Amino acid sequence: MTEILVVDDSKVMREMIVACLRVIEAFTFTHAASGLEAIEKLALKDFDLVVLDLNMPDIGGFEVIEFIRGQDKLKRLPILVVTTRGDEGSRSRALGAGASQFMTKPFTPDAILANVQSMLRQDAAGFHE
Repeated sequence: MTEILVVDDSKVMREMIVACLRVIEAFTFTHAASGLEAIEKLALKDFDLVVLDLNMPDIGGFEVIEFIRGQDKLKRLPILVVTTRGDEGSRSRALGAGASQFMTKPFTPDAILANVQSMLRQDAAGFHE
């Protein structure tokens, strides 16, 4: 099974992301409604991929990325940022901090599924550093 952590303060958005990815039966999902909750879940369980929003009320997505990349056991974990922040500064900052891919909302189900599958294939092939 492929464990995916979906982090967004919007329950509706978390459910939409899961609905797009649920077509792959091997995927299982854990939800986090905040950056702090995401960090707690990452400390307690192993995940194969994180889908992460940048805009959250406590610890933001940039800080979650920095936390993940600062942990030896997590530094290779693929991170897909899915956000409303489509400006180049946010994109550059997220990728510079260590996000693997960056998508803006709204997205199509096919686009998010393709990104997740590509990231998991690359990770399995050992392309993530």
